[in-house]
Amino acid sequence: MTSVRRFRYAPIVASGILMLTLAACSSSEQSTDDSQNTTQSSATFSVGGINWAACPDTAPESLVQCGNLEVPFDYDNPDEGSFVLYIKRRQATVPSERIGSLLVNPGGPGFGGSSLADDAAYYFSESLLNRFDIIGWDPRGTGLTTPAVDCVDSFDEYVGLDSPPDTPEEKQALIDASQAFNDKCEENAGTILPYISTRASAADMNSIRLALGEEKISYFGFSYGSELGATWATMYPNTVRAAVLDGATDPLSTSTEAGLAQAAGFEKQLTTFLAQCSKKPTCEFHNDGNSEDAIDALLLDLDANPLVVSAERTPVTQGVAFTAIAQAMYSDSYWPQLQSALADAQKGDGAGLLALYDDYYQRNLDGSYGNQLEAFLAISCLDDPGASSVEEVDASVDAFIAAAPRLGANFAHGYSCALWPVPQAQQVTVSGKGAGPIIVIGTTGDASTPLSSSRKMAKALESGVLLVVEADQHTGYGINTCIIMEVDNYLIDLTVPVNETICKS
Repeated sequence: MTSVRRFRYAPIVASGILMLTLAACSSSEQSTDDSQNTTQSSATFSVGGINWAACPDTAPESLVQCGNLEVPFDYDNPDEGSFVLYIKRRQATVPSERIGSLLVNPGGPGFGGSSLADDAAYYFSESLLNRFDIIGWDPRGTGLTTPAVDCVDSFDEYVGLDSPPDTPEEKQALIDASQAFNDKCEENAGTILPYISTRASAADMNSIRLALGEEKISYFGFSYGSELGATWATMYPNTVRAAVLDGATDPLSTSTEAGLAQAAGFEKQLTTFLAQCSKKPTCEFHNDGNSEDAIDALLLDLDANPLVVSAERTPVTQGVAFTAIAQAMYSDSYWPQLQSALADAQKGDGAGLLALYDDYYQRNLDGSYGNQLEAFLAISCLDDPGASSVEEVDASVDAFIAAAPRLGANFAHGYSCALWPVPQAQQVTVSGKGAGPIIVIGTTGDASTPLSSSRKMAKALESGVLLVVEADQHTGYGINTCIIMEVDNYLIDLTVPVNETICKS
């Protein structure tokens, strides 16, 4: 395995504004659950089993099976309603060597995890596939789990606006678009919006474990999946066999603090990208060795003269360009594409930037969208909305600009969570107390979850162990043999690596 692209994600979408923020587990009392080793998830809700069957459109000999599990909106009040979790299981390749199940989550929040069972060979080593059933599920409110968050059919009118705002009118347009998006979410998904927190999804993980009949279970989470896993390990420590958290945020930071850390992380990667372009004449955005000034000039030009790609699509505004740039900062594998897009935009062709913008918002070839970003916003705002008013958002702009001179203003102007219609959910203070050693992976060039944030996750956990991967991308497992071996030895044999081990390519 080499250089695996696995996110996702860490963006908060706010009407044309890119505010890349992982929802943080912040101040509240630590949760406990006396039922964690029993056959039910609460005193009033009994967990059923999972009836596994062949998945639609799969060969009969496929190792992947599909199933469903009903869980309540509210474990303390199960009569409120229920979700039906969509789950896939990729069975261990070598049954005689099977250790147990490995719960997996790709990130988000808002991204379904069932596809990880289908794509398990892309994400995990052969050694893990031989020994574990890979259990991927679409968390409550996401993917094919029902009901799911679904607010709008198209994003352009809400997120394609110019950003950061230069006039009171542009600022009001962003606020109005955020409010309109929130109104659509409340109208089309309001019933479930109070019930899709990270804490609630962690409780679902325990229900899945119970349904699988395993006393203890292993977990591998990427990006936001690290936050989900840390929450689960704190709530149900006695059920944790092993846990790996790849690309982790600081679990004790506020959403604003996490946003500032991310703004700085994306700025750092953009600076690296531009410096490399300036040094390499082969870079399409070389600009006679001055890519830095060239991108500043291009962004100013787009602010005044957005590029029209087609009559049906949003123009490539400065805000669209910022989104495209941020999309490319998730991995240096995108950098050649960004070089071409920026060079084309200089010549008046915005198609390349629009394509990266579309990748960010998960636009399909037929023009439709998944619900990932809608669910992302709904879960993030429920977990930790951060600023509670437009004025509070505006008050943080200078701090964002100080942290990220090029990108900070764009990151700062996110109004959706400040206007979100649902009160914040009860949170869990992450500690992992009693869960045993938990592996945290941090990558040196990770824009979305900077190494400093992953290091803070490891320190917040009672027995956190940090592994550092040298690479310019988000998440680190699969990049080189070193990190694969360290993680696999831990998951298979429970051999705990040395803290702060550095894996170089």
